[in-house]
Amino acid sequence: MGGEDEKVVEQKEMEISLKDLSKKLEEFAQARDWERYHSPRNLLLAMVGEVGELSEIFQWRGEVGKGLPNWEESDKEHLGEELSDVLLYLIRLADICGIDLGDAATKKIVKNAVKYPPKAFGKM
Repeated sequence: MGGEDEKVVEQKEMEISLKDLSKKLEEFAQARDWERYHSPRNLLLAMVGEVGELSEIFQWRGEVGKGLPNWEESDKEHLGEELSDVLLYLIRLADICGIDLGDAATKKIVKNAVKYPPKAFGKM
């Protein structure tokens, strides 16, 4: 195994935090002088557009099972790209709005656990 192959494997094993992604997105926007376009409204509309592209992938497939059985690798790769677009716009929107998305999501999970206790819903 050569140097480039090892870098790819190492990169796949590396975990990245929301804060790391936020910083990368900020640097990306600054390098292109895009910050002036990154208003909350613009970012939200861009994210909604990406959600539409994500929806198109599933539009005519009907229900699909966990792990997307019978999907081509190219379809899964495309899905990953569209999911990433939505995630990146969401992170950028939260950052521009001054919201710590990791903290907000953690608090929301706790709030939902109180609101929807396991005993009340049982197994389906």
